[in-house]
Amino acid sequence: MSKIGVAVCGNSGLDYLVHDKEIRIFRSLLLIENKEFEDFVEITSDDFYERITKNPDLDIHTAQTSTGYLLEMYKEMVASGYEELIIITISKHLSGTYQNAILAAKMLEDVPVHVFDSLSLSYVEAKMAMTAKILADKGLTAPEILERLEFIRDHNHIFVTVETLKYLVKNGRLSGASGFLGGLLKLKPLLHVSQEGKVVTLEKIRTTEKARDGMLQHILNEIKGKKVEVFIIYTNNMGEMLDFQEKLQEIEGLPEVKLIPLTPVVGCHAGPGTMGMGFIELE
Repeated sequence: MSKIGVAVCGNSGLDYLVHDKEIRIFRSLLLIENKEFEDFVEITSDDFYERITKNPDLDIHTAQTSTGYLLEMYKEMVASGYEELIIITISKHLSGTYQNAILAAKMLEDVPVHVFDSLSLSYVEAKMAMTAKILADKGLTAPEILERLEFIRDHNHIFVTVETLKYLVKNGRLSGASGFLGGLLKLKPLLHVSQEGKVVTLEKIRTTEKARDGMLQHILNEIKGKKVEVFIIYTNNMGEMLDFQEKLQEIEGLPEVKLIPLTPVVGCHAGPGTMGMGFIELE
């Protein structure tokens, strides 16, 4: 029986959650005014959103984890006794991290590396990593673990509202927006992460409040009769989201709602004021 190691990219937000420290986290870089910061290690979510709120025109770019770094991480995991690796990444449509992880896997000899595209981000990724580690510790095989990850991948949905689409448009993370960007930038649309792992517009809405109401209604409709985990993703609006969380807990039949910060690297593309809500169906 192989000893299986688990790693996940920092876009999962696992850094901000209570988690098994044996899960390796590989992080992207933020380049702010040409200065590099490692996500979470050198700049936290709160620090980042404070900066971008004070200066909306701050020159910010991101860089995914390099192939070389990933290869060294794989080697370190093998050196620590793991005989097989499961590597979970943000959707390949949102970052080049998946491709770099694949390239690094091909450079590692004699050790199976299973690179898994979450087709998502944030808590969905984190849930996958925590599940994979629990199952590995129980002695399940890599194919058995990957089957469970596929279930999570195929049974979740994340909805998002943003204060402005300029960040998503600027960084090319919004799919299917060509032809009506001028109108969209004046709206507070409801977005979602599609089954293909792309951020797409679901509804064009005029106000943030209506977008949030629409998001909640979509969630309530989709989780009827299902056992689920529900979560809220926040940026620089934690206080507001705590109030929203409290409101949600008054809804009969809704499980406890988790509050999850959006990491700086993902937040760079969404912008301050962004919030999301999602669920993961439980088996």
